[in-house]
Amino acid sequence: MAAVALGFAWTWQGRAAVQPDSEPSPSLAELVAAARRGDRDAFAAIYARFAGAVNAVVLARVRWSDSADVVQDVFLIAWERLPSCRDPKAFPGWLMTIARNRAIDHVRRPRAVEEPEDIAVDPTPTAEAREVLDAIRALPEAYREVLLMRLVEGMSGPEIAERTGLAEGSVRVNLHRGMKLLRERLGVEEVAL
Repeated sequence: MAAVALGFAWTWQGRAAVQPDSEPSPSLAELVAAARRGDRDAFAAIYARFAGAVNAVVLARVRWSDSADVVQDVFLIAWERLPSCRDPKAFPGWLMTIARNRAIDHVRRPRAVEEPEDIAVDPTPTAEAREVLDAIRALPEAYREVLLMRLVEGMSGPEIAERTGLAEGSVRVNLHRGMKLLRERLGVEEVAL
């Protein structure tokens, strides 16, 4: 059962679709600089580039039904605090820190009424996908986010490295070790990334 679940692919509702351009896309440094000057189109391009990574970071910590709201909060905070990000090279790590902190704050927030797990969220993860998500959340933090970026968002190792600020070698090691632990926890022999 769990072996099938490792092939799942969730889509995050509301993620901006990236349209292919005939001209080269601007660098992250150019986008950050333009967004710091108030260019909303540049920030929309940043959103399109990083929404999946932010979703994975958030999903590693919060309930599925809350993840979209927390992701939106992260980008709102990032827009408001963008002038404090002085070095565009530091942007991926800066944004992922905001995502982690916002997700932790969300989990700590007291709830007046316990809500059902998936009210009005579409599509709802299958039981197998929930089992895998729970197993991933039980892994050490270093592996959770990269596995979710790979398995949920479908990112390649280099894409994960670009969006997190991690070295490609570190991403490869974390993916390898994380998948090994995940297979052990789920009782699965071998699954290809």
